[in-house]
Amino acid sequence: MFRLLRLVIFTAAAFIAGVMTERSNVQANCENANGQWTQQMCIRSDIPND
Repeated sequence: MFRLLRLVIFTAAAFIAGVMTERSNVQANCENANGQWTQQMCIRSDIPND
């Protein structure tokens, strides 16, 4: 039973770490492209409005 609980905890921790890493990478890419990072999205002025 302890092994199953440990598996769930490690899997959840790995998932959360992956999500946080990906969000950090997206934010860095936005800033490198001269975009403005808001709470959850990147706003760039060079994207045409269609």
